[in-house]
Amino acid sequence: MSDEVQPGHVRIRLDLSYDGTAFSGWAKQAGGRRTVQGEVEDALRTVTRAGERTYELTVAGRTDAGVHARGQVAHVDLPREVWAEQGAKLLKRLAGRLPRDVRVWALREAPSGFNARFAAVWRRYVYRVTDNPGGVDPLLRGHVLWHDWPLDVAAMDAAAKSLVGEHDFAAYAKKREGATTIREILDFGVRRNADGVVEVEVRADAFCHNQVRAMVGALLFVGDGHRTVEWPRKVLEARVRDSAVHVVRPHGLCLEEVGYPADGLLAERSRVARNRRA
Repeated sequence: MSDEVQPGHVRIRLDLSYDGTAFSGWAKQAGGRRTVQGEVEDALRTVTRAGERTYELTVAGRTDAGVHARGQVAHVDLPREVWAEQGAKLLKRLAGRLPRDVRVWALREAPSGFNARFAAVWRRYVYRVTDNPGGVDPLLRGHVLWHDWPLDVAAMDAAAKSLVGEHDFAAYAKKREGATTIREILDFGVRRNADGVVEVEVRADAFCHNQVRAMVGALLFVGDGHRTVEWPRKVLEARVRDSAVHVVRPHGLCLEEVGYPADGLLAERSRVARNRRA
């Protein structure tokens, strides 16, 4: 697969955010389900007057149904004449066309070798949960999970740090045919904010399907005393799904940020990211 842009086209980077509550995930799906990709591509087609043509987006991380994003990144290849004629007005036009639960914050010509998915060196997610006996603040109910047991944040943090590094995360992943479950976690920690909300923050080169939500489920069992601090690591080393590991609900999860290397390293990063790890 080449990252070369077709002649006469220019690659545009989009920075966007969305509330995932009413979306069936990022990726377009059959059956008319509402998705983030579908909404943004429809808006692009309308504001660029593309008719029946669709300018397809490539995204840094395909979020699941109900998962939010504050720092999602995508790219799209547009005809150079379209970008030259409409580029300066495109952001405002998209703001007028997109639904209120998805926003594009920046549009700019991407440097050579940029690929929103393969050039990314890390993705950072935060999962938010509260153990407040009274439940979740109604204003945060779509973004914070309620856990009805008191949580030991120090124990959760210690368990999270035991998973840092490059490992086979088969025990925390939904198996996909032909896909590797080897990933490298760069940072993993748990903190409690001044408002009492517990934030589980993890940064990795990439994630398997359901991996973050499964790891959070394991940490919650540690935090409420049902499992020891050592248990999540033991599950990891077993390399098989443990029925005790629950995938938590999606609404507490948010893609906060995507990191990329310096412009001169983009093409090499894309090449390396396509190699299957063993």
